[in-house]
Amino acid sequence: MAVYFEKREIVVPGQLLAEGRYRASVGTYMEGENVYSTIMGLAELKGNTVRVVPLQGVYIPREGDLVLGTITYVAGNNWKVDIGGPYQASIHANNALRRPYDDDISKYMDVGDVIAAEVSAFDRVTGPYLTMKGRGLRKLEGGMVVRVSPAKIPRIIGRKGSMIKMIMDTLKIKVMVGQNGRIWVDAPTIDVMRLARKAFRMIEDQSHTSNLTNRVEEMLKEEMAKLEEAEESDEADEEESTEDSEELDEEEETEEEDIEEEEVNEE
Repeated sequence: MAVYFEKREIVVPGQLLAEGRYRASVGTYMEGENVYSTIMGLAELKGNTVRVVPLQGVYIPREGDLVLGTITYVAGNNWKVDIGGPYQASIHANNALRRPYDDDISKYMDVGDVIAAEVSAFDRVTGPYLTMKGRGLRKLEGGMVVRVSPAKIPRIIGRKGSMIKMIMDTLKIKVMVGQNGRIWVDAPTIDVMRLARKAFRMIEDQSHTSNLTNRVEEMLKEEMAKLEEAEESDEADEEESTEDSEELDEEEETEEEDIEEEEVNEE
């Protein structure tokens, strides 16, 4: 038995990964007693199982997945929803609204609206079908949606949610992460939203590296410090402008009083 890759090494299609009594899993195939990669990705060994996590992936729905989607079409009591990948999802009004509801369901959600939903059924032939009957599932108001590779979502979430929690706490924002590679960000300012997006891009590009959480946190703190410094500078400029304006008003009042005194003396 032999393994021909280091932990989380980037491998390419056709590369020999292991030989002997190993099992082929996602992204690999068996040929005799040899295990080969079928895709470009990060090779991993768990027990006697070899798998390759794709560096770039297409979202394949699974029941129970949280997804973020955009309404593309309204037909009868159904909405069609773009959740990315090769499949268009649908959601029935009964799985999104409380009864009774108006026949015109576009009053509740219309084309272009972004929703958070759960995959309730999928068999690769029909569906997937979605539901919004669950905690936190709703139409998303405001904010910004960032798109990343679905394969990077586990890294963005982090072990036990460590990465995404760090980002939310550092930036003081609300985030909802869809397994389909879409992330909703609600932040107090556009600058902070852009900073969150920068963090997600950094994780996406450097997901195969170590100590990433600490480096992302350091970057966010540095950028937040710059934003706060810029805000303080703007506030100082506003105060100075206000003081100048008040001084100018006082000068104008004094000039008006002088003019009035001159007019009285002339009389």
